[in-house]
Amino acid sequence: MTKPWAMPPKLSVISQYLQHLNGRMRGEIKELGRLTAFLDIMNNKRLDTFFQPILQLSSGRTIGHEALNRPHGSVHFPTTEHFYEFAGRTEQMFRFEQDCRRLSLSRYVERLPKSGVESERLVFINVHPGVLNDARHKSGETLGLLQELGLSPERIVFELTERQAVQDYVGFEKVLSHYREQGFRIAVDDAGSGYNSLKTLVYLKPEFIKLDKSLIHGIQGNREQQELLELVREYAERSSTRVIAEGIETAGELQFLQQAGIEFGQGYALGRPVHRPVHGSFPSDIIKVPVRGGYKHVSSDR
Repeated sequence: MTKPWAMPPKLSVISQYLQHLNGRMRGEIKELGRLTAFLDIMNNKRLDTFFQPILQLSSGRTIGHEALNRPHGSVHFPTTEHFYEFAGRTEQMFRFEQDCRRLSLSRYVERLPKSGVESERLVFINVHPGVLNDARHKSGETLGLLQELGLSPERIVFELTERQAVQDYVGFEKVLSHYREQGFRIAVDDAGSGYNSLKTLVYLKPEFIKLDKSLIHGIQGNREQQELLELVREYAERSSTRVIAEGIETAGELQFLQQAGIEFGQGYALGRPVHRPVHGSFPSDIIKVPVRGGYKHVSSDR
């Protein structure tokens, strides 16, 4: 009986190596395609800019907007998260952030209502910590842009996401002090998402803490989330930091946050990201009823 043919050991090793090279080449071609698509988006400003309102939860007043830049649809970047994750790995991040900052602020001014009521509202801009700390960053560049657009630095809040870790907290704190001296304010985004939360808050001393949506989702029915929220609220109160709850999507979440004394909120229940910086509002099933010292909000179906 004839034995089945077996590949000699040397040929087997060569075959495995060729398969490895083939897989590596496919990966590099895919990465090159992403880089080409990324550069096309950046060079041709193929980004849509949206503005999501941030509300004072006790009154419903819109106190500012977060500027969000999202790429046009692409097979290389199926989601916005994929796009920004890739951007953070490229050597173009510094230039990309500069372009996004200019795009966000210029479009904000262009699309403002002509009523003049917006003159005190804040503009929250997402910033990669590494960009602020980059040696290529020229002092006064953002101030010059604001002067050109007629905006004051006191209205600008730099949002630093916890997912983009700070390596040197002491050095970065000095960088932030420089910006604060010019009038800018700092927000720590995604607080509570598990990325160096306590260290970030202690060292950077932000003016705003933006609570991650994972902490807010369904909070009215989750004791652990409620306890963590209370810890953050107490810390913020002692450190004179303002708290913004992100990802508010239901009337139940909103009501709980109001009762818990959270000052500001952001999310689909208060206003979706849209092309113009418009007012947000409470859900239609929330009404205001007078109480001693002000108002509270209750569901209209009660």
